[in-house]
Amino acid sequence: MSMKVGQVVKSAAGHDKGELLVIAGFENEKVLVCDGKHRKLNKPKCKNPRHLEETEMFLQKDSMATDKKLRKTLNKIANPGG
Repeated sequence: MSMKVGQVVKSAAGHDKGELLVIAGFENEKVLVCDGKHRKLNKPKCKNPRHLEETEMFLQKDSMATDKKLRKTLNKIANPGG
């Protein structure tokens, strides 16, 4: 599976290990990811793709419209029961 913008990924290394993130773009050989809380949409984190675990989930553009919507959507994915 190749990574695409809007795909939900899990951080496998770094300070954000275990966190769910969404791919916001690509820069050179790096992946730009954000979570709407620590990494906002206007300042995504640049990560090595080897430090990310792909999931089969993708977010629609309206879920990535604002940081608040992104946080809520990722929270629902991480905690489906509550």
